[in-house]
Amino acid sequence: MPLIPKHIKDLQPYKPGKPIEEVRREYKLKKIVKLASNENPMGPSPKAVAAMHESLANTHRYPDPGSLTMRQALADRFDVKIENVITGHGSEGIMSVIMRTFLLDDEEVITADATFIGFMVLAHSRGIKIKTVPLKQYRFDLQGIAAQVTEKTKLIYLANPNNPTGTIFSVKEFNEFIKKIPEHVLIILDEAYFEFAQSDPKYPDSMKYRLDNVITLRTFSKAYGLAGIRIGYGFAHDQLICNLLKVKLPFEPSIPAQAAGLAALEDRDFLEQYIQLNRHGLEYFYTLFDKLGIRYVRSHANFVMGIFDSEEYALKLTQRLLEKGIIVRPLGAFGLPHCIRFTTGLNAENEFLAEILPRVL
Repeated sequence: MPLIPKHIKDLQPYKPGKPIEEVRREYKLKKIVKLASNENPMGPSPKAVAAMHESLANTHRYPDPGSLTMRQALADRFDVKIENVITGHGSEGIMSVIMRTFLLDDEEVITADATFIGFMVLAHSRGIKIKTVPLKQYRFDLQGIAAQVTEKTKLIYLANPNNPTGTIFSVKEFNEFIKKIPEHVLIILDEAYFEFAQSDPKYPDSMKYRLDNVITLRTFSKAYGLAGIRIGYGFAHDQLICNLLKVKLPFEPSIPAQAAGLAALEDRDFLEQYIQLNRHGLEYFYTLFDKLGIRYVRSHANFVMGIFDSEEYALKLTQRLLEKGIIVRPLGAFGLPHCIRFTTGLNAENEFLAEILPRVL
């Protein structure tokens, strides 16, 4: 159809992991454990659920277009001004706004060749040229990325921790990298898994830098258990935020999303419980994989990436697990076809994996 631009015709859409109900129907299973999408298996904070219920009485009204209460709470929590904060329909929603605001058609973006698919889809949907740099030992090669910067480079995307590998780059590596990046280049630091990594002294929390050309993105979808509500946030120089607010949709996030985000932000006990559960889950997976001879990458997130001998083996293993009621994520679409991502679950869910995995290997 001539009305559709070529870059849209060629676009490969984001394909999420299979939902539980689809697997239940297809395989007629009673017990299903989803360890595929890096969700909080504890669910949302009860305080967030209560806040959403209370907010429903006001859903005949439009949401606060500036998310002022939500933005002020985030500003207070992270010691910035409200002018440095943006909220959106998930961190991906803010990514989309960044691209619409700052990228011109002849400009380029740079990232790793095995990172978050959502960013790739958004960039390709704009017809923007993407340069990708191979990972080094499953980690971002910051020096390799810096070496690719040209006058046409407008944006660099860094996920720290990286999805799907769970790896981080260090304070030292980031300090050396940022010195080589010219002022005309924007850097998106996607810190969707920040809460799991922040305790590591090697982790470069972007809030400690306050750099004029860095936009930090975070989310309530992972550690806070609000993936289905779609609310994310970002921090940047006030001039960047001011121009992003000109472009973003005025009435998002929704009223329930803003209410849930505020309540979840205040429920620190719930967040800490999940962080502790995840630490236990990671160690459980390491022990299990060591016992079974599965290679893996130690993670700073809420998942572990297993490494297998071939794409064929990884796909067969994914299918066999699915037939037994365990949903995991093969990583061909991420550029790692021989790998599988295993999200940590509740203790009983992790134990179910430990029961089934040896049978299907």
